[in-house]
Amino acid sequence: MRLGAIEAGGTKFVCGIADENGNILERVSFPTETPEITLQKVYDFFNNKGVEAIGVGSFGPIDPNLNSETYGYITKTPKKYWSDFNLIGELQKNLNVPMAFDTDVNGAALGEATWGAAKGLENCLYLTIGTGIGGGALVSGKLVHGMLHPEMGHIFVRRHPEDTYKGKCPFHNDCLEGLAAGPAIEERWGVKAYDLPIDHKAWELEAYYIAQALVNYILTLSPEKIVLGGGVMKQTQLFPLIRKNVKELLNNYVQTKEILEDLDNYIVSPGLGDNAGLLGSIALALNI
Repeated sequence: MRLGAIEAGGTKFVCGIADENGNILERVSFPTETPEITLQKVYDFFNNKGVEAIGVGSFGPIDPNLNSETYGYITKTPKKYWSDFNLIGELQKNLNVPMAFDTDVNGAALGEATWGAAKGLENCLYLTIGTGIGGGALVSGKLVHGMLHPEMGHIFVRRHPEDTYKGKCPFHNDCLEGLAAGPAIEERWGVKAYDLPIDHKAWELEAYYIAQALVNYILTLSPEKIVLGGGVMKQTQLFPLIRKNVKELLNNYVQTKEILEDLDNYIVSPGLGDNAGLLGSIALALNI
């Protein structure tokens, strides 16, 4: 099979072709500009490629409800030019193959469960921490949807006693994304996250907020594996700090081997590396 993938990010689009085993045959990336400019590059990539289906994992908010009048839309987003844009409708006009549509993070969760760090599990969570924070969840083998889709980046967390930063989220100020996404780190400390030394105070705060979020997800969804991706998590010194905080916050309440004995293999980086999003879209296409 030749399956297509579109990882529609707010900063860049990644398009690719892979087989049903997750072997990437071809890929390309380009900046996210206006819909007209960006989608023309998508059409040019897929022209005469003979793909049987395409999975689209998109930045959000989106409407993934097949019964909705606005199914396939990117809805109210601060991303200029993309608010209320009928992404799937426009793609179908030009590509005319079966398409699956979901959030980029739900796709990544499915990709990690299919080929990556959560392979073989029916319950896992994927959280990306970068320009924004978003999460996707696989529960009993199905991606979580409901009234809309999970918005795990906008949960509320307790403020660190030493943190006076107001928060960056335009909707909630000091929600998880407002306190812990890349732009919040940069605004709080005055430099890009990747320019901070590994022993900087920033990482203690970051781990404190991320761990609180993970505890909430553990207590709500009980995932069998948590995968943390995104640009901020390339700061690998965060992982032991997060695990330590998670264990302390749970305080032996969850009595499982994963929490009590094996946190190093429970809270992990993506098994698919930087291809988690792209292969997540391939996994979406595979499940049409």
